[in-house]
Amino acid sequence: MSELRFDDRVAVITGAGRGLGCAYARLLAERGAKVVVNDRGGSLAGDGVDAAPAQQVAEAIRAAGGDAVACTESVATVDGAAAIIGTALDHYGRIDVLVHNAGNVRRGSLEEMTYEDFDAVLDVHLRGAFNVVRQAFPVMTGAGYGRIVLTSSIGGLYGNHNVANYAAAKTGVIGLANVAALEGAPHGVMCNVIIPAAVTRMATGIDTSDYPPMEPGLVAPVVGLLAHESCSVTGELYIALAGRVARAVIAESRGVYRPSWTIEDVAEHLAEIREMDRPLVFPVVPDGHNEHIRYSFGLARHG
Repeated sequence: MSELRFDDRVAVITGAGRGLGCAYARLLAERGAKVVVNDRGGSLAGDGVDAAPAQQVAEAIRAAGGDAVACTESVATVDGAAAIIGTALDHYGRIDVLVHNAGNVRRGSLEEMTYEDFDAVLDVHLRGAFNVVRQAFPVMTGAGYGRIVLTSSIGGLYGNHNVANYAAAKTGVIGLANVAALEGAPHGVMCNVIIPAAVTRMATGIDTSDYPPMEPGLVAPVVGLLAHESCSVTGELYIALAGRVARAVIAESRGVYRPSWTIEDVAEHLAEIREMDRPLVFPVVPDGHNEHIRYSFGLARHG
């Protein structure tokens, strides 16, 4: 296969000053993309501002012969998101790729987590995703082309201890991506979700001494393909963890139909209800929502 390049494409990557986002930015730039390197540069909890991380990545890209501009605006506000997308439009006149990778971490058990910490994480991961998608989406649909990659997490799929805020936000991102995929499909705009894992600053406090290699470079090529014009999938979830790349799906059991139910009926049939030997998967695009409904309606009509 010939090299997949991004010549003449413009990519906005949030959280690109360090870790995974930096790897994405540098890879796309190496392949010819013009890159807006967005990073607030704050602490792991999301506090403060430091222009250095975004500027250093942009400078490294330019030093290697690429084209990049730094932006330190926050995804967590409407004005910040408008400025991030505006940076691409002002400098390059277009936006072809949006990768939302910005994140923060505020840990705490359900019993201890403050409302402030819950909101602060949703503001960056979920509301931040909406903010930048909302700004970029009409530009992409108007141009008839776009590639959006949003970031979820295995914590969003399966949960984890002491991160209710993070898990809730990352699950919410999947719903947002589904809608962007559905509404973008008629306009040449594709949206997929990356579920990455790498040893970065986000792993602070976790014992990673026994982990296999998990550098950001193992994730970046997956994001690169999802961001490329040749990408033929939309509305899908892709895991990249320690060299393993896989697709995740939301699946249902075949279910049990009865014309009426009692609590005892549910208890009696629970094993059959839960049986996943022949799972159902309804792809988001073209019509997963309605296919789900039609399947259940069909059972109701025909028994």
